[in-house]
Amino acid sequence: MGKLSVGYVSAVKKTIYDNKRIFIRFIVSLMVSIILIVCACSLTASAAENPGDTPSGSQTVTEDSSVIKDLIGVDGSQPLEVILLVTILSLAPSLLVMMTSFGRIIICFSFLRTAMQTQSTPPNMVLTGLALFLTIFIMFPVFVEINEVAYEPYAKGEITTEEAIEKAGEPLKEFMLKQTTNDDMQFFLELSGKEFDGEITIENYKEELGFEVVIPAFILSELKRAFQMGFLIFIPFLVIDLVVSSTLMAMGMMMLPPAMISLPFKIMLFVLVDGWQLMVGTLVSSYNL
Repeated sequence: MGKLSVGYVSAVKKTIYDNKRIFIRFIVSLMVSIILIVCACSLTASAAENPGDTPSGSQTVTEDSSVIKDLIGVDGSQPLEVILLVTILSLAPSLLVMMTSFGRIIICFSFLRTAMQTQSTPPNMVLTGLALFLTIFIMFPVFVEINEVAYEPYAKGEITTEEAIEKAGEPLKEFMLKQTTNDDMQFFLELSGKEFDGEITIENYKEELGFEVVIPAFILSELKRAFQMGFLIFIPFLVIDLVVSSTLMAMGMMMLPPAMISLPFKIMLFVLVDGWQLMVGTLVSSYNL
């Protein structure tokens, strides 16, 4: 038993030493989370104990008038609700990315870099930045419509928070429906157990279906189109690889890596056809705006 215990302790120590960076990151993240939770609980407790410390002339935010309460049903008065709010805010960027054109664009850029075999050129930061600004360019009419029909009336006090959220979701839902195929929509309708007997139009879908069906159908359609475009991106570079490999084989240079010879030809082809402009133009025109 003593030998087994010593061996078990040694294995644990070796595992911790081999993965010390992961353990350090985990401990730091855990400590930061605990500190944030303690601070939130302390602030909540102090606010509950001293309700009359609000400066004169400022308006006290009540549960009925809380914008956060109207948006997601969480007013932040309980520690668990604070944790839930932080979790929702951490997932918000991912949800926004998946509900826009960002996914298709970044996947196509990744296929392009893989087909050219340029390793980490262009860097991930460059591709992500370009995809982000192209997303803003494509989604700009949707953002303008959301601002006109939802934000401006809400800022003027003409509509309530619930009405503003509902009106803001309509342009975004219409954009996603325009990019979603009928097959993907029917697939998720069948998975959810819903039946849609009416005519398949954007107006009917927008009125009858909620985001719980539209968003996954949109993501699936985006992935499908991105992989189809990736296949087309690979074809010209694959032809160059085949030609270079056949030439090297015929010359007896079997020990020379074909990728080393084909890379300059791929770059030259991409530059001669103005590849970036062609790529960006194809991506923008692929959306039904």
